[in-house]
Amino acid sequence: MITFHLIAGIVASSIHVFSGPDHIAAVTPIVVETEKKAWKIGLSWGFGHVAGMFIIGALFLFFNDLIPIEEISSYSEQFVGIVLIFIGLWSFYLIRKDNRKHVHIHAEEQPYVHSHKVDKAEKHSHPKTIHQNIFSSFGIGIIHGLAGVAHFVLLIPIVSFETLDGVNYVIGFAIGTLFAMTLYTLILGSITTYTKQKNKHKLYRGIRITSGIFAIIVGIYWLFLN
Repeated sequence: MITFHLIAGIVASSIHVFSGPDHIAAVTPIVVETEKKAWKIGLSWGFGHVAGMFIIGALFLFFNDLIPIEEISSYSEQFVGIVLIFIGLWSFYLIRKDNRKHVHIHAEEQPYVHSHKVDKAEKHSHPKTIHQNIFSSFGIGIIHGLAGVAHFVLLIPIVSFETLDGVNYVIGFAIGTLFAMTLYTLILGSITTYTKQKNKHKLYRGIRITSGIFAIIVGIYWLFLN
């Protein structure tokens, strides 16, 4: 049953997801490098974010006097910065690797044979890659959930709710988190897929470079200036 508190949770979490540049910067390079079903990256990040947020929330509620929650949050934020920088550098590594592969293919005396081998290798390596990206985005989502007591603060309204209303708000918050990031990665994945299918290599390369730079810049800010 749809209630006001459910909708309030969905709206609050959606705003939270889209208003955080670190959220977008974390998944964008991974989505760009994912061949198919990029929306799974956003969905797995959402599950990880919700899990991390509830972990820090539970620690705050039950062990606030025993565990330095704010210190955990602070270190988590710095770790987010490191992860974002790593993701950006990883994106540039893949760009350089693909450029070298492209030059190598053109240098071959039998390009059709070599291209067949490359396509076959990519076909067999793709399932492993998508699974690795999904696992990575889930882990990054957990780190984001742990970073900042602000995640828990967003759930403070449930204190004033009755039990059922509070449950609806929490469910709505989880749904909104999953929906918002899944929607973003679905749209971005569709754009990158279009550029590859239409052989718009310069546009696709520009998206890759931009996503890598974005992740590094946000990572540096999170690590040194936040």
